[in-house]
Amino acid sequence: MSDLSFDHANPFHRFMRSFAATAVGGAILRPTAHHLDRLITKVTGGRSSFAALATGVPAVILTTTGAKSGEPRTVALYGIPHPDGVALIASNFGGAKHPAWYHNLRAHPEATVSIGRDTWGATARLASPRERDEIWAKGLKMYPGWSKYEVRAGDRHIEAFILRRT
Repeated sequence: MSDLSFDHANPFHRFMRSFAATAVGGAILRPTAHHLDRLITKVTGGRSSFAALATGVPAVILTTTGAKSGEPRTVALYGIPHPDGVALIASNFGGAKHPAWYHNLRAHPEATVSIGRDTWGATARLASPRERDEIWAKGLKMYPGWSKYEVRAGDRHIEAFILRRT
């Protein structure tokens, strides 16, 4: 992944990243973005997502095993480059609860990660507090909206995962 910082994004991508972090953006995107992501992911053969096209941040297409169902679950997320593979922030748009993929990885840490044409198996683990803080700082440079999500999340501590290539 090249320089994904907010400052290096084009004006449209900066606007979309900023809009997604607003209360209105969250209210619109939280219930709809995953449907648009699923459509774009299908059309592009798993190489992109709505969020990636709208914000200029490459999509991490994560396939987990459902915590309750045991069925494959695929979601498009922002990823933060990490020496072991990729890190993910479980923000859920600042919602009161962790996203479903968080629970899926806690129950079944084996996953599949696709970034563009690169697909690999991964084992997920929760980041330590120190690692989480490092991931958070890197993530904020790419998507400053996470700071607003942290406020919105209230008492819920937003965790991060590290997905190590297997």
